[in-house]
Amino acid sequence: MNELPEGELADLLYRFGDERRSRRIAAAIVRRRPIETTDELAGVIVSAVGRRPGGPHPARRSFQALRIAVNRELEELTASLPHAAGLLEPGGRVVAISYHSLEDGIVKRAFRDDDGLRVLTRKPAVPTDAERASNPRARSAKLRAAERIEDAA
Repeated sequence: MNELPEGELADLLYRFGDERRSRRIAAAIVRRRPIETTDELAGVIVSAVGRRPGGPHPARRSFQALRIAVNRELEELTASLPHAAGLLEPGGRVVAISYHSLEDGIVKRAFRDDDGLRVLTRKPAVPTDAERASNPRARSAKLRAAERIEDAA
């Protein structure tokens, strides 16, 4: 964040965070560099895009994007799913919960493209209204499951 060129930072925020105001946020970050703390970063983002009363924090998507990039979460997920599925005995099941559309797409394709798996969830299972009310963080969760149909050896 403190070193990426402005355009690359904006692209990262848009791609991994679905942040529509990524260019404005990236420009504000570049103007205020170096940013040392998460509170400071959140303040820069709020000053760049404002805040709606009662709405989600405007830095939420940017923090998600930075976390996904720094932890290489999509690459790790892509590499881990075939490995996990390969460990299953016939009849064994693999289940994945995703919290972002990019993650869900990776899970969906991995399950669909593995000839040794039978997809158990044609559409992902999502939280009920009651579950979202009791746990707002679950609002974007999507669960997919698949079962090993043959020996993967």
